[in-house]
Amino acid sequence: MYDLIVIGWGKAGKTLANKLGSQGQKIALIEKDPKMYGGTCINVGCLPTKSLVHDAKVVSQMRSLGIENNHEVNNAFFKKAMEHKKNLVKKLNKVNFDILKNNLNVDLYLGDASFESENSIKVRKHDNQEIILEAKKILINTGATPNKLSIEGSESKNILTSEQLLELDELPKDILVIGAGFIGLEFASIFNYFGSNVQIFQKGNMFLPSEDQSDADAIKESLTKRGVKIDFDIDLIKFVDLKNNKTKVVYSQNDQIKEAVFDKILVAIGRRPNTEGLSLEKANIQINERGIIISNNLLQTTNKNVYVAGDVKGGYQFTYISLDDSRIIYPQLANLETSYTKDDRKYVPFASFIDPTYARAGLNEKEAKAKGIEYTLKYLPSLKIPKAHVIRETEGYYKVLVDKEGYIIGAIVFNYEAHEIINLLSVAIKYKIKASDLKDFIYVHPNFTEALNDVLS
Repeated sequence: MYDLIVIGWGKAGKTLANKLGSQGQKIALIEKDPKMYGGTCINVGCLPTKSLVHDAKVVSQMRSLGIENNHEVNNAFFKKAMEHKKNLVKKLNKVNFDILKNNLNVDLYLGDASFESENSIKVRKHDNQEIILEAKKILINTGATPNKLSIEGSESKNILTSEQLLELDELPKDILVIGAGFIGLEFASIFNYFGSNVQIFQKGNMFLPSEDQSDADAIKESLTKRGVKIDFDIDLIKFVDLKNNKTKVVYSQNDQIKEAVFDKILVAIGRRPNTEGLSLEKANIQINERGIIISNNLLQTTNKNVYVAGDVKGGYQFTYISLDDSRIIYPQLANLETSYTKDDRKYVPFASFIDPTYARAGLNEKEAKAKGIEYTLKYLPSLKIPKAHVIRETEGYYKVLVDKEGYIIGAIVFNYEAHEIINLLSVAIKYKIKASDLKDFIYVHPNFTEALNDVLS
């Protein structure tokens, strides 16, 4: 009998397994794919994509300084970037495996997990042998999977998920991104900088509907100015593979049937929770109509001895949310008093690593207005920041919402290094640091944070 069985090697699962195992609890961790040791982030998510974000930016900067811009040169840089990305993932995957392998209280199982009862798990190993494991508590940390299309021809080898796109060996000359959410936009930005011709198809006419219209327009204008083509009101009809290894897309736009040909097609239309095959019903674990496991503020499922963490539970799909999930669950498994719940998790910052980076924390303008909150909008264009001119990164702006009592209630940064700056603003929002305190703070010069001296004036 284990103290805890963890299904899935995500951020929360590996953190809890190692921490509780180091404290003497007996832990079993089950992962079905050795390529996913460490979870989505380090293998097919944030870290490999940010490696490509960095290298693509470097290529674009070199191009602006005069290196030749043709497909042969671009492809050579792309291959180098992919090689670095693969080496990075391999290294991090091994580091994560070794950490738990060397924990004497953690047993690792490679295979498919499914519930046999409320406190037991069946593991089908890759040699088809089956074993039954029992535990006092169980954690589901199985992550999420990219959604796929279900129209004619969508099984084409040229139609890829974001995870498959990360395994390309050659830079596509022409790439289509289906879906104009932040994942799709990030990949569009990456491949545009590497030198691909990038086009985005969006169903309907909404673009980043959760953001303020002015921010969505700024992002769209930035990408369009770089050469990314964005088309709206697209209804896909079918895909047709051609003899030249390209794929033709047949679609409808404004009641007209059109065609376009691409080397590769990225489907970025959201992600679904990985619950298939878990036999949740055997453990009395309920899911909602979207397939998301139902949980309470302590991240307990409808079976109070089974917890859920990470992308599989719905909500924000960020690795730092999975880590924070572990902070909620840990005291319960370690028999400690806990007062921290999911309801305490507010003002979560996020960033999209397009270029410039777009980051937000707290309320935006339309959310503040919907809540009836009076606020003053503080605004500063990046052109006003000395460091921006030093490194030739003058595109973008800062927006900070300050309520009538002088507290920061929201911040939007569309700017170089926005993903760093937003953290300070997020701390200010959460801990009610007044705008005047940040305005009068002494910052190192020159950098992008010191812009708060001006934007909050």
